[in-house]
Amino acid sequence: MDGINTVEGYTEWMKNLLTPIPDGHYELLFLAEDEERNSVAACAVFHGTQIGPGGPVPPTGKTAAADYTYLMIFEGNLIKHMTKIWNDMITLQQIGWA
Repeated sequence: MDGINTVEGYTEWMKNLLTPIPDGHYELLFLAEDEERNSVAACAVFHGTQIGPGGPVPPTGKTAAADYTYLMIFEGNLIKHMTKIWNDMITLQQIGWA
């Protein structure tokens, strides 16, 4: 996700992803908090079908099931740092964008 370097930019990108993939949703697999390090880890699977407009190609009708993990470090109630581990190329191939 070239050019995205803030949490706000990332959340906007994710919101816009739901136009071409309107049934996008996640299945939470794991959630843990490390109070000592003020961190949270979450693992999930993103599910969705590219049936809406707005993607780089016309709707493909193809479905993705993409594993991903977030690590979020907090400062107070705000996210200070976030890392997402996701094989985006496999996901893009699944929905016919790559």
